[in-house]
Amino acid sequence: MNGRHTVMLVVASLAFAVLVPGTAGAQGSDAPRTPWGAPDLQGVWDRQTLTPFQRPRELGDKAVFTEEEAAVFESRATAALDALDVRVAPRDSAENNETAQTIGNYNDFWFDAGATTVETRRTSLVIDPPDGRVPPLTAEAADKQAALVRSREGVNRHEPTPGGFVDDLGPGRYAVRCLVGFNTGPPLVPGGYNQNMQVFQTEDTVVLFNEMIHDARIVPIDGPGRLDDGIPQWLGSSRAHWEGDTLVIETTNFRGDTSFMNGLSDANLHLTERLTRSSETTLLYEVTVDDPTVWTQPWSYELPMKRIDGPLYEYACHEGNYGLYNILAGASEQ
Repeated sequence: MNGRHTVMLVVASLAFAVLVPGTAGAQGSDAPRTPWGAPDLQGVWDRQTLTPFQRPRELGDKAVFTEEEAAVFESRATAALDALDVRVAPRDSAENNETAQTIGNYNDFWFDAGATTVETRRTSLVIDPPDGRVPPLTAEAADKQAALVRSREGVNRHEPTPGGFVDDLGPGRYAVRCLVGFNTGPPLVPGGYNQNMQVFQTEDTVVLFNEMIHDARIVPIDGPGRLDDGIPQWLGSSRAHWEGDTLVIETTNFRGDTSFMNGLSDANLHLTERLTRSSETTLLYEVTVDDPTVWTQPWSYELPMKRIDGPLYEYACHEGNYGLYNILAGASEQ
């Protein structure tokens, strides 16, 4: 499934030099309410966007596109994504003797990268640090990443490290084993496809149900607090509380490295997620990432999600899935 990463890299590489600085728009507070008076966060929310996660370095301190610049960026990004389409790639045949360019990958029909940047026209989803980029790794994390790169030299994303098995299936091991979606977090990120989340809400609980890998996070709304005890979880342990019209979710107690940032984060990850119904059609998702063994400082990003009328569809990841068997069989043959 390397195509989804190609999509994100293409979008991130399309930013261009700009001249006129902009300003981010303020968020509104006119939100629907539940029968018990809380902001109503319920609905199906789509997080697709062309906005790069990190600001491309060539943009420097340019935080916001002008309207014209955003239109040009969207046009270029869409054209580049269209160029990746392999939906009509031919197969071997006696008539044309041609071979598909991409074998075993998804074609463009299945991807859902979006067609626009976020409404504020920011040049990155990362909002802190001000340069719009994820902070540097700690020395420990950098050494760990370098060792991983060395051990997997010449090995593609889903192949086992030579001599390895389950934990050595590469950065995408959780996704290819259908344990944790590559974009469902926590924290949520845009990317590729299945970018929808449905929110269910009662007076004392919120449920974040993701289309990808059909993961459901059931979060009690019982005041500030951290769940550091008990059995570590794939998705961590979460508690929520209200700060005005914003639902704040604190999450810790992860079982180890996660699917976030290609497995960079670890068991020390502490997330602060904020959900704000900023309008009838927008759910603002803000995240502060704090993992002191991985990044040199906490950092934050912001992702506006749009309400859609359609349902969530079942993502039966392992139904008829021969991927893992074939990966291991191929590695064994090698």
